[in-house]
Amino acid sequence: MTVLSHSCSSTSSILGLLLLSALSHSARAEVYLGQGTMSGEVTATSVLLQTRLTQTASLDADGDLPSAQGCVAFEWSTDRTLKDAKRTEFLLATPQSDSIVRIPLAGLKPGTQYWYRAIYGSDEAHTQVGPICRFSTLSGAESAKPVHFVMGSCMNYNKFMFGKEGKASGPVTATESDKQLGFPAFAAIAERQPEFFIGTGDIVYYDNPRNDAQTLDELRKCWHQQFRFPRMIELFASTPAYWSKDDHDFRFDDADLKGTRLPLPTTGIEVFREQMPLHAAGDTASPSYRTHRINQYLQLWFSEGRDYRSPNKMTDGPEKTLWGAEQRQWLQQSLKSSDAKWKILISPTPMVGPDDLRKTDNHTNLGGFRHEADAFFTWLGENNIQNFFTFCGDRHWQYHSLHPSGVEEFACGALNDENSRVGVAPGDAKGTDPDRIIQQPYTYPEPTGGFLDVVAGENLTVSFCDDTGQVLYSVTK
Repeated sequence: MTVLSHSCSSTSSILGLLLLSALSHSARAEVYLGQGTMSGEVTATSVLLQTRLTQTASLDADGDLPSAQGCVAFEWSTDRTLKDAKRTEFLLATPQSDSIVRIPLAGLKPGTQYWYRAIYGSDEAHTQVGPICRFSTLSGAESAKPVHFVMGSCMNYNKFMFGKEGKASGPVTATESDKQLGFPAFAAIAERQPEFFIGTGDIVYYDNPRNDAQTLDELRKCWHQQFRFPRMIELFASTPAYWSKDDHDFRFDDADLKGTRLPLPTTGIEVFREQMPLHAAGDTASPSYRTHRINQYLQLWFSEGRDYRSPNKMTDGPEKTLWGAEQRQWLQQSLKSSDAKWKILISPTPMVGPDDLRKTDNHTNLGGFRHEADAFFTWLGENNIQNFFTFCGDRHWQYHSLHPSGVEEFACGALNDENSRVGVAPGDAKGTDPDRIIQQPYTYPEPTGGFLDVVAGENLTVSFCDDTGQVLYSVTK
């Protein structure tokens, strides 16, 4: 599957000409922005803008938002009224790309709020304007202005919508209103008005007890169902985001690159790149691991945990890797060259834990990828990498843990109550730390959905919040 965007007016695009011709000779169907408009991968001078054309404004009788053909452009300005706005060229939205249009903006001003909206329709002659949205560019490495961001993970749609029938592991609290509006945590996050959001894996769940998604249409449907919620549309209309994938939005639970069970690895990789504003549309070459300098104090690293890993069942040792040699080398070199005070690795899976003993999927697991984690922690000490932290998703409980090497890990837990659970404590015989070498200043006593709220300036403050926004625990460095 190749994901491309085509210019509506390009004479070199045979597909575009054929599509426009067909549209001009047929009844023009209504088109909608059923999943709203979002921005992603914002830097000090650039951003990706994205929307998707749909045939309906809400889920149809099949519980989906089918793709609509048409054209999309974006206009943007530093003026909220979009006075003197600049406009991109129109691009085609086609079923081949799930009618997603993603357009990069460059040459922006650091630390500046921008306003934008989609111009969309069946063709360039029949357009309408979408809601006005906003994003702010990063202030950049010279700025001492603190930054405020939020991180969440493990957003299980089926547990949220169907409770115990959907195999909910935590308390079932979603009301009928919530099931119309979406996860309560997104309303709590929007109230906090963070400068950006980080979604660190398991954004959707392909494997679920009600409908195990395997085909391309089924995988796409998972994204359509999740991102049509009004609370998500509202949040991401005003909050740019950075996204990473894990096992459930790649293939299935604990998936690696082995086997013929559907979806295949290539499909999982391509669909994530199609659905999320991670790279420009059609970019299949740029790695999904990357780093962003946020301000004078903070640099973030986003690791990729699925695309390059050794088989889970491989015997652990120096040759077994979750990251792959190239990514590991990149991570070490970029950490050594960074002069940021706070260095945070955003990891889809934990590196400190503890975790369940039965697993062999991540860096904490005995028989998993523990050797690579231990070697990396040793490298951090040998190279005097100071103020390094891991922020992880994947685990469905919140915790703050300290590894004997000095590395601290903050796990954001599951976003919704129904996907939460009680965690594994240091010293638990059924965990990965039976000898209690890990210190754990915090984990919640009762399961709840929630997220991390972070402020990074001269000090670094990390707060654990439940899905109503109540602070459960906070620590300042």
